[in-house]
Amino acid sequence: MVEAIKTETPRKGIWQSVRPYFEKESLGALALGLSSGFPFAMIGATLTTRLAQNDIEKSTITAFTLAFLVYNLKVFWAWIVDGVRLPLISRMGQRVSWMLVAGLFVIAATVNLALVDPSTDLAGTIVAALLVGIAGATFDIVIDAYRIETLKPYQLGTGSGMSQYGWRLGSAGAGALALVVAGRYGWSSAYIACAVFAVPAMATALLLGEPERRQVVIERKGVREVWASIVGPFVEFFARAGALLVLAFILVHKIGDTLANLTFRLLFNDLGFSNDEIAIYDVGFGFWAYLIGIFIGGAAYSRLGLKRSVFIALVLMGISNLSFALLAQAGHSNWGMAGAIGFENIASGYGGVVVVAYFSALCDLRFTATQYALISAAASVVGRFLTGTTAGSLIEAIGYVNFYLLTTVAALPGIVLFWWMMRNGLVDAAMGTAGEVQAPDSRGSAG
Repeated sequence: MVEAIKTETPRKGIWQSVRPYFEKESLGALALGLSSGFPFAMIGATLTTRLAQNDIEKSTITAFTLAFLVYNLKVFWAWIVDGVRLPLISRMGQRVSWMLVAGLFVIAATVNLALVDPSTDLAGTIVAALLVGIAGATFDIVIDAYRIETLKPYQLGTGSGMSQYGWRLGSAGAGALALVVAGRYGWSSAYIACAVFAVPAMATALLLGEPERRQVVIERKGVREVWASIVGPFVEFFARAGALLVLAFILVHKIGDTLANLTFRLLFNDLGFSNDEIAIYDVGFGFWAYLIGIFIGGAAYSRLGLKRSVFIALVLMGISNLSFALLAQAGHSNWGMAGAIGFENIASGYGGVVVVAYFSALCDLRFTATQYALISAAASVVGRFLTGTTAGSLIEAIGYVNFYLLTTVAALPGIVLFWWMMRNGLVDAAMGTAGEVQAPDSRGSAG
């Protein structure tokens, strides 16, 4: 018997609300987030700062964000992580063995990016950034599947929050470490030092072992079985009620937020902020604001339920871009930067908890890696493509103020679509088995 997880949850006592944060699955999600966040920082804000300090043109710098599109293509090889057994180390478990291999791949790619010089070898830097993107995307496939399958349904909210805590710790920690080390020993040393952030996820997999909720459906031996493992996750997802509308929401809900986030470092550089100021306000102050946002998100998820908390998150993330329009208008202002970064990170932290919990609940446990890869890739592909192809040119043509006003308007379609889905019951209708509680006599086997 299968009981769907409730999207509107009853009020809980303080201890009942806090206890899941101290369970081993949630603590594991924190460690997984640490490793998931750092590759993003290496080819995101950190690389943007590195290129800007090498006097690379804005249009070229924003084009580097196309490396993030690799994350959006991961759905095409996620099925390998679900079904292909690695030689020799597969006896450790499907998820554990892939976690170790993907972690080593990320470390190698990060060191490779450390050894190229953008000022003399821009083409080599592009290739190195793409390799980090591929490695990071593969690492994410394994991390997301491991997290969803390790967490129990009632832990999805707190586990998503802990994962976001970890992601922010990993991305902010790696970003801050890179800035500090680069200012003293150079960018190559900075990137090599940051490679250590791959270790927490690998250690978590070794300590917790193979997830109990992982379901094995078929053995991937013949051509038919391999083909079924590729198409099965998509067939199952699109057979659900309202699946196309859910996918449309996933595609458009984060356009404005992605456009804005991937250009912040350009704004800071043009406003004359130093590396230390960026480290203090963007990385440091932003980090604490993000943690506050995650705490608020966890409380809202518990009190308001999934649907209302997600809707509020969409509104907050949309209007947060206005604060950067105000900063661009004000010019170099440490208080202005702190205010803009604070509001943005509180909104992002809040949204990260509730939106990730919703996306996790959409997965079928038989196809966790592939379906979450589809969902997470679709969530930012449009914004990343627009950033890589038009953001730099738009900023040069209309200025930062108008650009951030435009990103605010771009958030409206996602807000309206989710409101419509709430009104018509599609949020509940499209839920997957990862968001369901199964009784002992239910179908499927975990292993």
